[in-house]
Amino acid sequence: MTGTADIIITIVYVLFIVTIGLWAGTRKKNAKGDASGEYFLAGKTLRWPMIGLALFATNISCLHLVSLAQSGFDSGLLNGNFEWMAAFTLILLALFFVPFYIRSGVPTLPDFLERRYNRACRDWLAFVSIISAVIIHIAFSFLAGGIVLETLFGIDMYTSIVVIAALTGLYTIIGGLRAVVVTESVQSIVLISGAVIITIAAWTKMGGWQPMTAVLHKHGALEKLSMLRPAGDSSGMSWMAVFFGYPVLGIWYWCADQTIVQRVLGAKDENNARVGALFCGFIKILPVFIFVLPGLFAYALYLSGRLDVSSLQHAGTDGKIVTDTKGVYTLMITQLLPGGLRGVLAAALISGLMSQIAGALNSIATLASFDLYKRFRPEASEKKLVQVGRWSSVIALLASIAMLPLLNRYQSLFEGINDVIAHIAPPITCVFLLGIFWGKASAKSAQFTLWIGSLLGAAVYAANKLFPGNPLGGVPFMMMAFYLFMTCVLMQVALSYLFPVVHTQQSSALFWKSAREPLQTKGWNGIGNYKTLSAVLILVMAALYWFFR
Repeated sequence: MTGTADIIITIVYVLFIVTIGLWAGTRKKNAKGDASGEYFLAGKTLRWPMIGLALFATNISCLHLVSLAQSGFDSGLLNGNFEWMAAFTLILLALFFVPFYIRSGVPTLPDFLERRYNRACRDWLAFVSIISAVIIHIAFSFLAGGIVLETLFGIDMYTSIVVIAALTGLYTIIGGLRAVVVTESVQSIVLISGAVIITIAAWTKMGGWQPMTAVLHKHGALEKLSMLRPAGDSSGMSWMAVFFGYPVLGIWYWCADQTIVQRVLGAKDENNARVGALFCGFIKILPVFIFVLPGLFAYALYLSGRLDVSSLQHAGTDGKIVTDTKGVYTLMITQLLPGGLRGVLAAALISGLMSQIAGALNSIATLASFDLYKRFRPEASEKKLVQVGRWSSVIALLASIAMLPLLNRYQSLFEGINDVIAHIAPPITCVFLLGIFWGKASAKSAQFTLWIGSLLGAAVYAANKLFPGNPLGGVPFMMMAFYLFMTCVLMQVALSYLFPVVHTQQSSALFWKSAREPLQTKGWNGIGNYKTLSAVLILVMAALYWFFR
């Protein structure tokens, strides 16, 4: 449990973030007051540092701090692949997707799909994006945050969740994207600082890298240092699963998910958008070392008898002792840090939780207003669109809280969230990739691929949960994502020949005529050039994978 000083630090930080959010969201309005462009896209004024930090903050939440530490304890560095592989998809975002998004001036990604395909594609993506934001970005984050706050402060999980939801909703719903991005930039710094503190504490307690590897070697656990596992690995995360399955999840998440890409849509110009995405790619190197590695240090400390996990253990149904590793991060805070610093770490956890929820709420408000309400009320005023967005955020908060008991059944929160994504992403990744790289991808083919692919993913997910013994039940979720994606690709290609494309003036400008075309924009001079940054990032990631292979 934490002391009075830690509680005071945490409360002061939360009030500080709420104040900053309200100030940022209300200090600058455009001539129309509550104009939707100002509220949803920050008036398209965002520069690359803020975009990169906001992308990172929206991605990294309390869920990541808790679940990546858990995965480090359970399986070592393996799940760090979700962090490092993101760098490659952010390069794809910067090189191939950003130009279309910025040049077309779309406020939402469903709007982009309508211009490239048709209205039915827009409607379906808007619906799926709202549902996924509620489940993936809000509900899972609430769950992780509630577990941590209950363990640290002894507050009932649902009470702490309701309070955080109310405070985050306050500045997000009032201030819009500007409030979200400004607070996310602050929260990124606090979150990274907190993660560095716990990493240093674990490193110091262990005595460094060599003592940790010696303990792992002694207990036959050196495979925990490997990022690339052989085919057929019992973890279900072999190198094949990582390199074939992750791009399906990653392209949807980083290139086609409104919650993430909205920060790019608010960019001042194309160069700021591209460099902001690449900046985030460099920052994504850090989580393996400051989120996953501390969990591995905790495992080595446990093996050497210097970390007490008895509070996480209970008797299983068969009478054997079971360790619930969801609480590993909290355990590290309470056992490795002195009073005062625990409050800083609690503030870092709340930072991640609030930034994730704030970003998701803003994207839900944008989707509900632009892609749903405005379709049926095209004459709606700017003020009315903002009102609808705000009410949508309130409903999303309530829905996410109601889902918590169901999602809490997952033993590993990180695997749970990626299991859900693996069944949502394939059809969306397919229609976006074929849409921008293949001019023959037709509107009808995309429409039917989204419908059938989404229903197929939902059916497979339900079958695996209701009937785990079915033939597909043993397929790792990463490979399942790849198989579903390939099914969608074959489906859309076949349907494109059955229903040939008929391009409009808009759609004919929204796919690349050649692979070299997106690289023809000059960009900034010097090291800030997007092509130079992309090459450097690829080389850095290749070197890291070689070292931790």
